[in-house]
Order: sequence, then C-alpha cells, then structure tokens
Amino acid sequence: MTIPGEKCEPAPRRLLVFGRVPGPGRVKTRLIPVLEAEGAAALYQRLLYDTLTTAAGMADVRVEFWCDATDEEWPRGRELADHFGVSAHRQHGTDLGARMYHALAAEPTTPCRPAVLIGSDCPGYDRTFLNRAFRVLADKDAVLGPALDGGYVLIGVKRVDTRLFADIPWSTGAVLGLTRARLRELGWSWRELAPLRDIDCPEDLVDFPNLLQRLES
Repeated sequence: MTIPGEKCEPAPRRLLVFGRVPGPGRVKTRLIPVLEAEGAAALYQRLLYDTLTTAAGMADVRVEFWCDATDEEWPRGRELADHFGVSAHRQHGTDLGARMYHALAAEPTTPCRPAVLIGSDCPGYDRTFLNRAFRVLADKDAVLGPALDGGYVLIGVKRVDTRLFADIPWSTGAVLGLTRARLRELGWSWRELAPLRDIDCPEDLVDFPNLLQRLES
C-alpha cells in the first residue's frame, strides 16, 4: 500500500506476457493426442495473438513479451513483439518460478510502479480483467487471478520476493494453495479476481467451441 503522503513519480505500470514461439511439438503438447502437433501449435498461436492484442491495447501500461525461446527461436520471438508493438525479453531461469521472478525483478517494482504478469493460454483475458488487477494493487500488495485447475492465470505485485516463486510444483493443482500460503508467510495483503480457465488439457477445450471453430475457418 502506498504510504499516505508519499508522492509517486510518473512511471508506466508493467504488464508482462509470458509465452513461447508457436511451433509444432513445442507448445501445448498435452493437446497433441486430440489436435495433433500442428493443430496444437495453431491453437496456441491463436491464444498468444489474442493475448498480445488485448495487452497491447491497454492504456497507460508498458507491455513486455517475455519469451521462453531457444537460440533458434529467439529472432521469431522478437518479431512477434515488434508485430504487436511491445518490448521483447527472453526468459531466464531453471524453472517457471525462477523465470517469473527474474522477469518481475528485471526492473524496480514499487507501490508507484506495480507489475502484473499473465500467461498466454487463457481465452478469458480482457482489458476489464487486467485493469481490475491493477486497481487491486492500489490497495493491496498482490493480486491473484485463480485458474480453475488449481493454478493461477495472473499474478500482480508491488514488490518482488523470490520466496513467492521458489519450490512450487508448477503445472499441478497445488500451485494456488501454496502461493496463498507464501503470501501469508510474507505478511502481504492480497485479493483474488474471478477464476478463469486456461487451456492445458483436452478437457479444457469443451468450454471453448468457438475457439476451435476459428481454427477451422
């Protein structure tokens, strides 16, 4: 929370989009049994493009595309960022938690300059949802956007601490509960947004028939 009387220097809020370069066999591998590698990559590309389009249209926000890319893929990652008019950054770290911490800590995160980090596989992102996250950070230390599978699709902070991301069993249903526990241990205040579904497994596709129709058109 901003200290009463504290003056904030003008600085852009940061919106970090985590993603990958779409490529058959490289993204959404759990969908390959039903969509095949090409179809899974096409679906992920649609999700990524929709996310970057939504993010790039945000007012008073600096959007950063943080790409998990091999050396060969990185030029394509920069091209994607340029296409959407956002800055390009390469992820670094031994696991997702380390990569998230590195990205959030890459520049100062303060009550006057909060940061929100999202993935790129959630069809429910819209500007209302993202703006709501930044509004929460006016009064809270952190904000979470729960995922229906027990993870989260959004995390926002006004400060960064490695303990929030260390030793978390990513891609499991324990992520959200453990993150809540870490926030309590840190003594941080937080609020949660409405839960959304991201797309990881074939059963997640049932809720998004229009997305599949767009791929076929």
